[in-house]
Amino acid sequence: MNEESKRENVRIQTDALLDYTGTEVLLFHKIENLSLGGLSIHSASVEPVGTRVFLTINFPDLRETVELEGEVVWSRNRDPREMGIRFVDLSSRDEAVLSRYIAARSQ
Repeated sequence: MNEESKRENVRIQTDALLDYTGTEVLLFHKIENLSLGGLSIHSASVEPVGTRVFLTINFPDLRETVELEGEVVWSRNRDPREMGIRFVDLSSRDEAVLSRYIAARSQ
């Protein structure tokens, strides 16, 4: 069984942009991949596992933005620096926007 088939949610490549606030602030940062459960990004610096972060994701094709909270669940502090963020307490609206975006990109 490969890693993708073990995932609870479908993960897609995306051109959506992320504003991120943790110990650092990143604006207009490209998301590497996205699912209903979370996302991963490459970054010049990464947060420690367990750090709560605040995310604003802009979906240009939908003309929608979601603002949500996440928790860093894994990070790699060597090149390429990257981290995985799990969404925490998604609102029904944010979940609906994410679902619509992912469904449109999965086809």
